[in-house]
Amino acid sequence: MHFEILTTEHLALRKLTPEVFDYIYAIYSDDALVQFLGLADDKALQAEKEKHQKGLATYNKSFLYFHIIHKQTDKIIGWCGYHTWYLDHNRAEIGYGLFDDNFKRKGVMSEAMKPILDYGFRKMNLHRIEAFISPENAASLKLVEKFGFKKEGVLKEHYFKNNVMEDSAVYSLFNR
Repeated sequence: MHFEILTTEHLALRKLTPEVFDYIYAIYSDDALVQFLGLADDKALQAEKEKHQKGLATYNKSFLYFHIIHKQTDKIIGWCGYHTWYLDHNRAEIGYGLFDDNFKRKGVMSEAMKPILDYGFRKMNLHRIEAFISPENAASLKLVEKFGFKKEGVLKEHYFKNNVMEDSAVYSLFNR
């Protein structure tokens, strides 16, 4: 299988779709899955397998992720992409995260975000990209604002995280 790769100066962004996940889970051994997915251990692999078994997409909703690979070390250091893509409505929710704290506050996500947003608008034909962010997550708020996202409001008790209901600041970016 061919894996589409976007590149930046320091990063390779490997595209992951539902079809890629179906392929790797059917073909790869557990050890190969841990390496390909950049997982820390077998517990993380079991969690990923469970997500896959429950179904990653529906008739109207899908996702498209990119692994963030540090070119110099060839290490998977995070992910960025669209985890809630409403196919019928040309909109998706962007998400991102770094696995390795050593890469935080070094501009990695800013470097990854530009080609990911461009891919969303040009290749996925998105009209609207949404971000739901904890109002306390200053780094994430700063990141989306840097790329022109505008705050629309706050959803109260929107996410359940660490046994607590959290609010979400709602941001959007339109393809104009």
